Amino acid sequence: MSKLKLVDIDKSYRTGDQYLHVLDKISLEFRESEFVSILGPSGSGKTTLLNVIGGLDHYDSGDLIINNQSTKHFRDRDWDSYRNRSIGFVFQTYNLIGHQSVLQNVEIAMTLSGVSADERKQRATKALEEVGLEDHINKKPNQLSGGQMQRVAIARALVNNPDIILADEPTGALDSTTSTQVMDILREVAKTRLVIMVTHNEDIATEYSNRIIRFLDGHIQSDSAPLTDDLPDEPVIENKKNKKTSMSMTTALSLSFKNLLTKKGRTILTAFAGSIGIIGVALVLALSNGLTEELDVVQGDALSNFPIMIDTNEQLADLTQAGPPGTMDDSDGLTAFPDSDELVTYNPSESMQLHKNVLTDDFLTHVEAMDDALPDAVDSISYRQGVGVNLLAEGDDGVTKFDTTAQQSQGFGPPMTGSSHWQEMPTNADFVLDVYDLLGEGSRLPENESEILLVVDEYNRLSTSFFDKLGIDADDDYELNDFIGQDVLKVIPNDSFYVEEGPIFREIAPTRYEDVYNEDAGKTLTVTGILRLKEGEESGIFDEGFVYTRALTDYLLEQANDSEIAKAQEESDVNVLTNQAFQDDNAKETTLIYLGAVSRPVGIDIYPTDFEGKDQIKEYLDEYNADLPEDEQIIYNDLAELIGSILTDLINTVTYVLVGFAAISLVVSTIMIGIITYVSVIERTKEIGILRSVGARKKDISRVFNAETLIVGLISGSLGVGLSYLLIIPINQLIERVTDTTNVASLAPMAAAILIVGSMLLTLVAGVIPSRMAAKKDPVVALRTE
Repeated sequence: MSKLKLVDIDKSYRTGDQYLHVLDKISLEFRESEFVSILGPSGSGKTTLLNVIGGLDHYDSGDLIINNQSTKHFRDRDWDSYRNRSIGFVFQTYNLIGHQSVLQNVEIAMTLSGVSADERKQRATKALEEVGLEDHINKKPNQLSGGQMQRVAIARALVNNPDIILADEPTGALDSTTSTQVMDILREVAKTRLVIMVTHNEDIATEYSNRIIRFLDGHIQSDSAPLTDDLPDEPVIENKKNKKTSMSMTTALSLSFKNLLTKKGRTILTAFAGSIGIIGVALVLALSNGLTEELDVVQGDALSNFPIMIDTNEQLADLTQAGPPGTMDDSDGLTAFPDSDELVTYNPSESMQLHKNVLTDDFLTHVEAMDDALPDAVDSISYRQGVGVNLLAEGDDGVTKFDTTAQQSQGFGPPMTGSSHWQEMPTNADFVLDVYDLLGEGSRLPENESEILLVVDEYNRLSTSFFDKLGIDADDDYELNDFIGQDVLKVIPNDSFYVEEGPIFREIAPTRYEDVYNEDAGKTLTVTGILRLKEGEESGIFDEGFVYTRALTDYLLEQANDSEIAKAQEESDVNVLTNQAFQDDNAKETTLIYLGAVSRPVGIDIYPTDFEGKDQIKEYLDEYNADLPEDEQIIYNDLAELIGSILTDLINTVTYVLVGFAAISLVVSTIMIGIITYVSVIERTKEIGILRSVGARKKDISRVFNAETLIVGLISGSLGVGLSYLLIIPINQLIERVTDTTNVASLAPMAAAILIVGSMLLTLVAGVIPSRMAAKKDPVVALRTE
């Protein structure tokens, strides 16, 4: 019964502008089991015929029929499957993969046909035993003699139980004794299957073959045992689907890893070069992560003391949505940089979304209930009153007014608001003592409206502007105890501080300060203690100067509400201090609040216990706004969040810039890895041919080189991350020495894992083009490469 038929096979090669006809209308039929030798001079077409039969090369016309199945309509995957299951190659130069062991070389064809690992090993071991190499299965090919390597090639050809063995000059590189051993094996094989051998050695062909076919110039010259009479007029065509071959990723990784091991030095240098970019990005991320964590600590330790502030002044409703002054709405239909001479007017305020908080009784009730609703989140609530306070101090040169408005300090750039040296203390005394220490002998917190505190900075300093307000010499020597127990200020009631002159009220003249100071009216303020920020706290809630109690605010409201100036302002539509008409109701209300006629607060400061508490307070305030129209809602300012957001944005911006610079080295290393992969393709060309000869698909070849780039990327990424962790140690030591901040650089495990995966993806991309080049290589040409 016939296993193989060739019907009118033609094959030509293009050389320049001409075609070389190598096979010309070759028709042959082979028996299921016979030893056929093909003889002929070089260039006669015998090797081309062998490659066509083996599916390494494809005929131009005619048909190749295997097991009664036509190959005319075979696709690449069909030829791959055909070579894997029906053909076994034995080459003159053995064509073994050098970085694989003898056993692995024999197993390679089975890895493509889905044979399990245990069965592969069992069958490969048995095949090697049959050719007498059971003691050499773990050796590498370069540790064997020529005859032994050829026997490995025969074992590889037989292990998948193919129908046909194709031997191309199997004894061409062997001595006579070894040649005899190899030929004896092939003759034994030919008893159960078809063996077709191409050879120049007529003696061997005559001795071992039972059929000799002679070739000359692409034609059959003679056939010692032809079957031509059995050829049908038309070939029987049965298009059966062959089971596809497939190389697993594990096999591809194994092949590539063992190949890389043979070039350890180059692999390590390549991985190190690729790791430089990873190191750069990793260190930037480590510093960014560390700075972000440090910022969180600062927010928790320092910015958590910043209150959530609610003000009644007009302000931008949403800084992220309101545009800058003068922003024009697109619906106006105006064009930038117009050619016309027309002048257009507009109102800049219309481009801003302004909002004024109205602290209604309902909202104040909502805030007052916050202590009970959020006992663990709220540390203290402070109501800022807009009532004015009239303070006099007895200085070195007499009595002077202690101005509670903020000073303006001039420097380079625009004026900056300084301290008023006059602030109300939160009602929660424990909250104050959590942040501040009491200094000086007998120092304590104030207990009533007549007692105040003095706040100094961390260096026990007070500014010269503070001493100027008190009217005392800043150049004298002072100790903290000099202030404790001293009567430093006196609150003067409105009726004593303002004098009615016709339709307006005026402050008393400075010449009368001393007389008013010595009157019984008013309240003398005594310093009971000195406050200083605790060591380790990043920021406090007070500026330097005096701190007074809520009780004093209540006293000021009470006496101001009953004053003549407050009553006069309630009944008048003009400002009693300037005799000028008010611009609007808001202006009048502001004056009424200042003079004490209206006791509604102008602001509320809510101090959270911590950052988590701050979020709960915001949610509580948002509940009030839930069902209200936008103009009636209350907006609040979280200075800590604003500062944190600005710093976070700054850190992120710097991170992006530095990562961008570091990424340049990643791009360079990616290109370099692409070049190295291309070199590997060139070096492994013969291996490509071997894999294709045993049935590997084009995509399997791509997979091999993709696996190599993935391994290089894994090594590169792991090396880069590992070195980064080592470099973080001296970097943190240096930063600590310069800034006293410990463990700033910190690379998160997730970031490290992402960098390793990213390195693998980059190297995979770098190897795409070389791997495709490898897949497209002609297997016949690849096998000839040395």
